[in-house]
Amino acid sequence: MQQKIGIVGSGLIGSSWAIVFARAGCEVMVFDRDPETFEPSRRYIQENLGELAALGMLKDPEAVFQRVGFTPRLEAALEEAAYVQESVFEQLEVKREVFERIDPLLRPGMIVGSSTSGIPASRFTQSLSNRQACLIAHPVNPPHLIPLVEIVPAPWTDGSAVEFTRELMETVGQSPILVNGEIEGFILNRLQGALLNEAWWLYQEGYATADDIDKTVRNGLGLRWSFMGPFQTIDLNSPKGIAEYAERLAPLYLSVARSRSDPQPWSQEAIHKAEQELRQKRVKGDIPKSRIWRDKLLLALKKWKMDAGLQ
Repeated sequence: MQQKIGIVGSGLIGSSWAIVFARAGCEVMVFDRDPETFEPSRRYIQENLGELAALGMLKDPEAVFQRVGFTPRLEAALEEAAYVQESVFEQLEVKREVFERIDPLLRPGMIVGSSTSGIPASRFTQSLSNRQACLIAHPVNPPHLIPLVEIVPAPWTDGSAVEFTRELMETVGQSPILVNGEIEGFILNRLQGALLNEAWWLYQEGYATADDIDKTVRNGLGLRWSFMGPFQTIDLNSPKGIAEYAERLAPLYLSVARSRSDPQPWSQEAIHKAEQELRQKRVKGDIPKSRIWRDKLLLALKKWKMDAGLQ
C-alpha cells in the first residue's frame, strides 16, 4: 500500500497510529508543533517494531521505520496525504483549533479522522468548509496492538468518506465498526463505562477489593471476551442459544439495573483508596513500566489470536 498518511500529534496514540500505517506499506508523516516530542516518538516506534519482529509478526522493522517521517510544519504532514489521523489532546477546544488549521489545507478527496475517545465530530467540525470530509476514527490504545476502530460520522460527513475510512482501516489490518449516529462515548466507552460504573459502586460499597474486582474480569469475563463479544457469549451459555438465555436471565439483569437507578459520581474517597491499592500492584510501582508490561502481554495475545485464526 503506497498511500501517504498524515498524523497530527506525536504522542502515544499518534506514534502507535504511525506503526499501523507504516507496517502496511504507507508513507507516514507525523506532525507536532513541538519538535522535542519527535525523539521519544521515534524511540517508541522503533522499540515496538522490534518487538513485533521478535515475535515473527514483522519481517523488516527497519524498512517500516524508514517510512515514518516527522515535521513541525502542518502543511508538510498533509501534503499529498490521502488520509489524516488527528491524535491531539482530548479537549474540545484543542480539537476545534487543530481542525480549523487543517481545514484550509485539505484537497478534494482528502479525509480526516479524529482519534477522540468520545467527543462527537459535530462539536468541532460544524463551521469547517470541508466538514463533509471529517469523521471520528477512534482507536483503542495502543492501536498497533488492538485493532478495533470506531468510525463515527457527523450528520454532514459524506458517505464516501465513511466508506474510504472503513476500507482503509481494513486494508491496514485494523477492525473497523460503524456507529450509526453520533452518541457521546460511542460504543466502546459506553460499554466500558457501564462496567466501570458498576465496578466503582461495588468497590466503594465494600463488596470486594479492587484486586478481586479486577480478578473477576481478568480470570472470568475477560477470558471469553478476548475472542468473542457479549452477544456471542450468552448465545453459547444456554443450550438453545440467546433467546433462551434472555428468557431465563433477563429478569435478573433488569432487577440489577433497577437496584442502582440513581447514578452518582465516582466517590473521591473510593478513588483515593483504589489508588493506594493499585499502586502496590503496579510493576515496580511505575506506570510507564507497567504500560510496557501491558503491551508485551497484548503483543503475545495478538500473536496467539493471529496464529489461531481469530484476527
